[in-house]
Amino acid sequence: MGLLSAEQAGAYLHLNVKRVQALARTGKLPGRRVGRKWLFDERDLDATLGRGPRAELTGLDLSARNQLRGRVVGLNVEGLMAEVRIGIGDQELVAVITRNSAERLRLRVGDPVFAVIKSTEVMIAKGASSS
Repeated sequence: MGLLSAEQAGAYLHLNVKRVQALARTGKLPGRRVGRKWLFDERDLDATLGRGPRAELTGLDLSARNQLRGRVVGLNVEGLMAEVRIGIGDQELVAVITRNSAERLRLRVGDPVFAVIKSTEVMIAKGASSS
């Protein structure tokens, strides 16, 4: 079990790869885009097909190691963009994504999600010392 490419998912589902990609684009098949490629979790495909219970959301197999688990606490979709507020512990992270991505993911307030941070720069701040 693991992540499948579009070609592997097509073979697994006995569908043409173009059909698999089209179903994923419309949100009818659980998949995610990483760059220009589609990836499909075999467990999600099994759950969609009714082949067993859906596993708890545990993490994504991506090269980015900074994956913060949280819950959507606010969603503002306007024009071409969507502002997603994610509660992570006692803090809130705000991400701006395309409207199309928010719709494809079928984001709703209360959904468990991951914020994946991929960056080459990290800034550190410290409050002024009173000494």
